[in-house]
Amino acid sequence: MRAEVGEAVAVGDAKVRKPDTTGDRVWREVVSWFWVILAFLFIEGSLVQARVIPSGSMERTVLIGDHLIVSRIGYDAGIPFTDYHVPLWRKPQRQQIIVFRAPLPGNPDFIKRCIGLPGDTLEIKQGVVYIDGRPLAEPYRHEPPNPMENRPAVKVPPGEYFMMGDNRENSYDSRFWGFVPRANIIGTPVIIYMSIDAPEEVWNPGHVGERFATYLNAFIHPGEVRWRRLFHTF
Repeated sequence: MRAEVGEAVAVGDAKVRKPDTTGDRVWREVVSWFWVILAFLFIEGSLVQARVIPSGSMERTVLIGDHLIVSRIGYDAGIPFTDYHVPLWRKPQRQQIIVFRAPLPGNPDFIKRCIGLPGDTLEIKQGVVYIDGRPLAEPYRHEPPNPMENRPAVKVPPGEYFMMGDNRENSYDSRFWGFVPRANIIGTPVIIYMSIDAPEEVWNPGHVGERFATYLNAFIHPGEVRWRRLFHTF
C-alpha cells in the first residue's frame, strides 16, 4: 500500500520518515511566527512598552533621547496599534512619573509627574505648589520656583489627576489643558535602556530616516551615547 507523504514507513526493524514537503515547512514557519507575534502583542499590550523621550519637559529627570521601558502592569491593557484598551486596578501615586495618552486630540503620549490626586485642592503661589494648603517639596525640579507664577486653587475631580513636568518653565501640562482621566493612564517608566544625545526633532513621530541615521551615528561614534544614564531605574 502506498504511504502518504511524511508518513512513517517500516523498513526492516526501523522506521524511516519521508522528507517533509515545501508546504509542510512553510506551515511550520507560519505557526512559529504566529506565536512570536502573539507573544509580542501580549507583552506590548499588557506588560511593557519601549518609549523614547522627544521633549525637555521632564529635564533633569528624563532627557531628550532617553529610551525607556515603561511598565503597564496593573495600569492599562489593550491591543497594540489600536485604540482599544482597558484601565486596570493600580492608581498613580503623588510625584510618580506617569506616561499617559494626551487629553488633547492629535498629540502624542505625554510623560509627566503626577502632582494632584483625586480630591486634592491644588494651588500655585510664587511658583510653589500647595496641596490642601501645604507646600509640596519638589527636589526633582529643574529650576527654582518662578516667583511670578501664581494660579488659583482648583479641586481635582474624582478619577482624574493633575500632571506637571519637572522642567516647569518648559512643560505643556495640566496648568494649560486641565486634568488627566484615569482611563488615559498607560504606565510608569522603570528603566532607561539607551540614551542618545541628539536634537529634539529626531525623536518626534514621522522622522524615521533621521532616527535611523542617529542610531547609525551612535554606533559609529559611541561618544553620542550617554553611557552613565544606561540602566538608570526609577
